[in-house]
Amino acid sequence: MAKFLNRAEVIPMQTRRLLISGHVQGVGFRPFVYRLAHHYQLSGWVRNRLGQVEIVIQGKPSVLKAFGSALISQAPLIARPHIESVEPTDCLPRAGFRISTSCELDQPRIQVPPDYFLCKDCLAELKDPHNRRYRYPFINCTQCGPRYTLIRTLPYDRSNTSMADFAMCSDCRQEYEDPLDRRFHAEPIACAQCGPQLQFYSPKNNKRVTETQPALAACIAALRAGKTVAVKGIGGYHLFSDAHNDFAVERLRTHKPRPDKPLAVMFPEGVDKGLATVLKEVCLSDEQRELLTGCRRPIVLARKHPEASLSGLVAAGLDELGVMLPYTPLHHLLLDDFGGPLIATSANISGEPVLTENVEVQSRLARVAQAFLHHDRPIVRPADDSVFRTIQGASRPLRLGRGHAPVELELPFTLARPVLAVGGHIKNTVALGWGNRVVISPHIGDLQAPRSLAVFEQSIAELQSLYKIHAQTVVCDVHPGYASSRWARHCGLTVEKVYHHPVHASALVGEHEFDRDWMVFTWDGTGLGQDGSLWGGEMLIGRPGSWRRAASFRPFYLPGGEQAGRQPWRSAAALCWEAGIEWPDCPGDADLVFEAWQKRLNCPQSSAAGRLFDAAASLTGVLHGASFEGQGPMLLEALVKEIDDADSLPLEQDQNGLWRSDWQPLIAGLMDDSRSVTARAGRFHAAMAKVILDQARLIGRLESINQVGLCGGVFQNRRLTEQVVALLESAGFEVRLSQLLPCNDGGLSFGQIVEYGARIPPTIKS
Repeated sequence: MAKFLNRAEVIPMQTRRLLISGHVQGVGFRPFVYRLAHHYQLSGWVRNRLGQVEIVIQGKPSVLKAFGSALISQAPLIARPHIESVEPTDCLPRAGFRISTSCELDQPRIQVPPDYFLCKDCLAELKDPHNRRYRYPFINCTQCGPRYTLIRTLPYDRSNTSMADFAMCSDCRQEYEDPLDRRFHAEPIACAQCGPQLQFYSPKNNKRVTETQPALAACIAALRAGKTVAVKGIGGYHLFSDAHNDFAVERLRTHKPRPDKPLAVMFPEGVDKGLATVLKEVCLSDEQRELLTGCRRPIVLARKHPEASLSGLVAAGLDELGVMLPYTPLHHLLLDDFGGPLIATSANISGEPVLTENVEVQSRLARVAQAFLHHDRPIVRPADDSVFRTIQGASRPLRLGRGHAPVELELPFTLARPVLAVGGHIKNTVALGWGNRVVISPHIGDLQAPRSLAVFEQSIAELQSLYKIHAQTVVCDVHPGYASSRWARHCGLTVEKVYHHPVHASALVGEHEFDRDWMVFTWDGTGLGQDGSLWGGEMLIGRPGSWRRAASFRPFYLPGGEQAGRQPWRSAAALCWEAGIEWPDCPGDADLVFEAWQKRLNCPQSSAAGRLFDAAASLTGVLHGASFEGQGPMLLEALVKEIDDADSLPLEQDQNGLWRSDWQPLIAGLMDDSRSVTARAGRFHAAMAKVILDQARLIGRLESINQVGLCGGVFQNRRLTEQVVALLESAGFEVRLSQLLPCNDGGLSFGQIVEYGARIPPTIKS
C-alpha cells in the first residue's frame, strides 16, 4: 500500500546566507544568534567578518522567516543590526549550530562601538553578596562596559584592547569560552582575582591605599569630609564632590577655576531607576526620563524643581540643572555608599579634553583635587560625557561623547575618495568620510591648548586606523586662525577650504532632505564670511554646495573681534556707539576701547546674532564680563518667563541687495530701567524670533521656498527656538532642527564633508 506523507514532511530544507551590518560587534550578537538558532532548532554557523556578521542557516522556510524576524526584534538592547542581504547558498552546514572562526574582508564594513552603561544583570551581581563579583568596580558583560575607550585596534579582540595585560583567571576563562554564557567573548571580562584594581591617594598626608575595597572606603570618607576627589572612569577622570555642600562646591569652583559655568550632578540609582531622588531636584518630561535611564546615560539638562535642595552654587542664575545617573559599576558603588548626589564634572583644564592618565591628573589638578581614586586599566582615548537638552519636544545633543560617539551617518552621495574634515576651533570634532559613509568623532574640545591639539591629532590618526581608511583630501574652515585650519595646511594632503556658515547649513540639511532648496538661519557667535566680515546672523538659501546669503542683520564694528565673546559689554558698547546712543552704565575702562573703535583698530564688522544676545545681557545689567562662552545669553534666557508678541524690526535691502534687519530699535527697550529685567529679556527674545519670521516670509515669497532650517549655537536657546518654530509653523512653513548632531560647532566636521561632497567633483549621487 502506498504511504501517504503529511504535506509538512515533504517541504524541503533551505539554506540561506545572511549578512548583518550595523552595531553588531562587541555587543554579544554572535552568542545571541547562537541561542536563537538553537531555539528554532536550525543548523549552520555564525562568524564575524570584520565589521559584519555572516550567518549560514538551514531549515524550513517558515522557520527561517521567523528566525530572520527575531534577529531584529529580539536583538540585544545595545545592538543595532541591519540585514544587508539574504541569499540562497549551496553551502550545506553540518548538523547543529556553531560559532565559527572570524574572517576578514578586503573592504570591511567596520562599526566601532561606543562605551555602554552597566546593564541590569551586572548591576544585580554587583549588589549580590553571594556573587563572586560582589562590589567589583569593573564588572561587565557583552551588554555593557567600555568599548571605544579601550579598543586599540580592530578586530575587537581582548589582545587588541587595554585589557590585554590582564590574564583571565580560570573562572573568567570558562565564562568567556561558553557560547551560552552572557560573557561569551566579553573582551573586558574580569573579576577581583584577575582584573583591574582601585588605588586611593591623598597628597596632603601622602596616604596610599592599594586594595580596591579599602580604596573605595577612603574615597567615600574624603567626599563626606567635603573634599574634591578626582575619580578615574571609563573615558577619563571626573571631579566628584558633595552636591549639597556649599563649601565643597565653592572650593572646587575656585581652584579649577570654574567660577560660574554650571556643574553636572550624578544621582544614586535606587528604586524607580533612581528617579525618586532625581525628581526632588528637577522636573522631567517623559522624553527626559527615557533618555536619563536609557543605555547611553548622557547628562540631561532639566528644569530645576521649585524646592530643590542642592547647593545654589551648582548652577547659579540658571533654571536648569545637568543631571545624570551612574553608568559604571564604580559610579554605582560611589553613589550608593555616599548616599546622595555628587558633583560629577570633567577633570580637565577648561576647554581641554578630559584627563586620562594617573600621573598627569595628579600633576595638573594638584590644586583642584584633594584626593585621587585611580585604577590600573589604561584609557586608550578620552571620551567626555554627552550632553542633551530638550528643545521643541525632542532631546537634542549639545555635546556628543561617551555612549553616543563615534557617530556614523549615511551621506546623500558617494564620495570619489576618502575625505577628512577637521571641524572648527571650539567644540571641535573631526569626521572621516568615504563612499556614502561618514563617521564623526566624539567631542574633542577647544583647540587653544597643546593637550587639545594632541587629542585632535590622535583622533585623526585613530579614526583612519580603526576604520582602515586613509584620507586623501582634508576639508577645513577658511579662517586662517583656527588651529584645525593651520593643521590642515601643514598635513601634506590636498586641502579644500569651506566657509563656516554654509557648513552649518549643510550639516543641518545633511540630516534631512538634500535635493530641495532651503532657507536656513545660521545664527551663532562669529564665523568668517565670504566678504571678510564676521558673520553669525545669516539666512542662507539654496542647498549644500550652492548656498547664497539672502538676509542678515545690520552690521556693526565689534571692538576686539572674537574677544568680545568673553566680554559682552564690548558688543553692547558697539551697538550704542554705532547708533549714537549714550550708555551710562558702560564699564569704566571703555575709553581706550572706544578710541580703538573709532579708528577701526581690531574692530571687524560683524552681523552675529550671538553678539546681539551678548549685548542684550550687558545692556540689561545681567552680565558685563563672562567666564565662559555663552554665559550672558544663558542667564538672559533663564530670566524669560513668557514671550509675548513684538514689533517687527526694520527690514531693508542694502546696496548689494542683501536684506538686513536693524537691531537699533532694541536698544532703548533693553536699557529701560522702568521695566523688570525679566520683561526686557522676554521682549528681546520675542523681537529676535520675529526677525526670523519676517525674513522667512519675505524671502520665502521671493524665492518660492517653504522649507526652513535653524542651526548654529544660538538655537541651543530653548526659549528662542520654540518661539521661532511656533511662529513659522503658524505661518505655514516646514521647520527642521538638528536632531542627530549638535547645532553648534560640534556638527561642523559633518557639515564640511556634506558641503565639500556636494560641490567638489567627482561625486556620485546616491
